[in-house]
Amino acid sequence: MESQLVFLSDLNFNLDVWKRELKFQESEMDYFEEKLEHVVMRNPGNEVLIQLEGFQNKIIREREVMGHLRHRIRMKRRELAHQGQIEKNNEIQFHDKQVLLKDEMKTFVNMHYQLKEKMMDFFLKYL
Repeated sequence: MESQLVFLSDLNFNLDVWKRELKFQESEMDYFEEKLEHVVMRNPGNEVLIQLEGFQNKIIREREVMGHLRHRIRMKRRELAHQGQIEKNNEIQFHDKQVLLKDEMKTFVNMHYQLKEKMMDFFLKYL
């Protein structure tokens, strides 16, 4: 029974970390949007505007994915809250579902940092 409680607390810890990660990345996107506005004011050329529009579209898509992941985290929290007493077989199944969310978060974080890197290069060039 004690190992199950530790296991559930580990899952809750992961959910907390992921939620904080998403919050941080969202604040980064807010900051980058402000910087994109500065680029528009300084460089209103067509080439810059085309790249800027691409970044805006990617930011919109990232926000959609963040919303989806936050929803998944909330659902996982509800599932944990209702889980209570876990049988050994259910624990393995429950962990497998957690791994899927972990993989989604890992993929999202990698994609976020790739976009961030491209945007930083863009800002170096045009700010």
